Amino acid sequence: MGDSDGSSNAAQGAQDEEQDTRSVGFFRRIVGVLTPGDGLTPTVNGMVHTAVSPPTHGMINLRRMRVEDVALPRAEIVSVPDTISKDDLVKVFRESGMTRLPVYTGTLDTPVGMAHLKDFALMHGFNGADARFNLKKMLRPLLFVPPSMPIGVLLTKMQTGRRHMALVIDEYGGVDGLVTIEDLIEQVIGQIEDEHDTDEGKNFSQEKSGCYLALAKTPLEEFEAEIGIDLTDDADIDGEEIDTLGGLVFMLSGHVPARGEMVPHPSGVEFEVVDADPRRIKRLRVRMPGSPGTTAAAAASAAVEAGRV
Repeated sequence: MGDSDGSSNAAQGAQDEEQDTRSVGFFRRIVGVLTPGDGLTPTVNGMVHTAVSPPTHGMINLRRMRVEDVALPRAEIVSVPDTISKDDLVKVFRESGMTRLPVYTGTLDTPVGMAHLKDFALMHGFNGADARFNLKKMLRPLLFVPPSMPIGVLLTKMQTGRRHMALVIDEYGGVDGLVTIEDLIEQVIGQIEDEHDTDEGKNFSQEKSGCYLALAKTPLEEFEAEIGIDLTDDADIDGEEIDTLGGLVFMLSGHVPARGEMVPHPSGVEFEVVDADPRRIKRLRVRMPGSPGTTAAAAASAAVEAGRV
């Protein structure tokens, strides 16, 4: 009788232990699924299961991500000096497509404010007014933030301060990047596109027949496929040394060309530097051989005119 009771108790104990193990395993699996990690969460019996990856976008990014994760790098910031003329400012607004531009004194490490397209249009008219141009009177204050700030904190600061742009400052006080309120919101709801973002993914566009506007970072092979010309063969340049249009123009000129400089190619293609700074080329206008605006076309036109005279 005692042996029977002992066996019954032992069996009941084993059954309870098995049930507890199943319960613990169940809750561990639930916790593993709900806890963001590196994609692998160990469970009972040494088994490893794939956990649900954290979402790409969502409210969790406001706490998880830092300003440095979303900021535009310094090298890609479109900015203007406080000595810029009205016509040049209009040109930068037009060519960049930006509505807000950081303004600096000397270098970007000394920012003095932000120029807003709306302020400029209201003060000088969309067709240009006779009012004297004074950039300093139009400047709006900038927000400066460290790269380690959580983007949720920055979003709150932007909302309360009614600021749509902030400059990221490094430990030495220099400008390290730029972030907009749109950059922050996109981390929660995904990409926001408007009518000006339709061609954002393209590195170049055709302005007119035989003329292209291209970013200097445009892959060389991609542009060669578009125009059907091998740009490294005629120029006697090793294609393995350069990857972009900007690199090709740098090799052809032997220096960083200034804005407005024309760089000819042996094939007859001509590169006009649309935007550049002392360190790099940013954007180019590429004219095909014989197209209007090239040196050869201008010379031919001049010859025809001389013949008529």
